[in-house]
Amino acid sequence: MIDYRSDTVTKPSQEMLKTMITADLGDDVYGDDPTVNAFEQKMATLSGFEAAMIVNSGTQSNLCALLAHCGRGEEYIVGQGYHTYLYEAGGAAVLGSVVPQPIKVQPSGELAFADIEAVIKEEDQHFAKSKLLSLENTHCGKVIPLDYFVKAREFADKHNLDIHLDGARIFNALTELKIELSDICNYVDSISICFSKGLGTPMGSVLCGSKTLIDKARRIRKMVGGGTRQAGITAKAMDYALDNNVPKLINDHQNAKLLADLLSDCNELTITEPQTNMVYINLDESINSELMAKLLLQEGIKVSVGQTLRLVTHLNIDKADIIYTADTIKDVLNLISEALQQ
Repeated sequence: MIDYRSDTVTKPSQEMLKTMITADLGDDVYGDDPTVNAFEQKMATLSGFEAAMIVNSGTQSNLCALLAHCGRGEEYIVGQGYHTYLYEAGGAAVLGSVVPQPIKVQPSGELAFADIEAVIKEEDQHFAKSKLLSLENTHCGKVIPLDYFVKAREFADKHNLDIHLDGARIFNALTELKIELSDICNYVDSISICFSKGLGTPMGSVLCGSKTLIDKARRIRKMVGGGTRQAGITAKAMDYALDNNVPKLINDHQNAKLLADLLSDCNELTITEPQTNMVYINLDESINSELMAKLLLQEGIKVSVGQTLRLVTHLNIDKADIIYTADTIKDVLNLISEALQQ
């Protein structure tokens, strides 16, 4: 089965699994898992921050960050379609009484500074206090350039805002920008990085920030049940992914562009040129998306149903899969077209 639903479907390789069982373990809640400690220090060094903390998921990482940055009744400004607002079950509001202020996301994936400025609250007892700007890179596969973060830092400092970056797929962005992690982290106050998407680990994310912030976040992690014991098994997988799978992300990007190119001559499809590993395809109104997904599934291709298809390339999809997928999609479109003409 070729699964394009997300890069979260990636599975550990045999090499990663073998590495995991060699992890030197301890109790991470007590702070004595040497594999965790070493990896957290490695991520702190790579990001240029003072400290880092392993968590179970990207959602948990973002939650710990939002609650560490903001107190009850304080506000974070965020994109309407950003993960920290839309896809994390309202955790910051439900669990921390932190108020989200969503605004429109630009087609580039950025937030317009004028839109941000328009919702910053003045010092008044009637309003939640604007405390944090929550950004995202990549957003829907779109790369946010370094220059935007330079401007965001200047803007945030002017308005006394901290910046948290949901960098779930930050290594995809860095691959395209050809810069280092610390280059972007220099302009934000914290970053969440997910390793269980295109990097193939079974679980795990990392939150990086100042020692003060991570100390607060560590307490919050414990509070929400994220304090695990022999977490070195996860840390070992993440360390393997960092060294071995990050360099392979360029293949995912090339495969996404190849898929878009191979399908570009299909009149029933409108394709957005991919920047990283996500191909967005708008189906013609005449195409029944549920029928198309069903027919593709019968041919061993799994996609999410919708008039806009998001096909995500990842570690477990190779060039041969891409060619097969393009040919199969064309065959399915022909079948549907013939059925409509009858």
